[in-house]
Amino acid sequence: MRFLATAYLRLSYTDDHSAESDSITNQKKLVEDFVSAHPDIKLVAEKVDDGYSGILFAGVR
Repeated sequence: MRFLATAYLRLSYTDDHSAESDSITNQKKLVEDFVSAHPDIKLVAEKVDDGYSGILFAGVR
């Protein structure tokens, strides 16, 4: 069985918003390493949320 996957990379911050918790580049590397270790997963797309809040995305304020 083969699974098709989309990488979702999101800029995030520490709880006090003082720093980025993981950069987009680091997240992309982690996803690529994970997919490489799991041959039943095929990465077919990538979505990057770089600077948008999940609250804004959902339309909630």
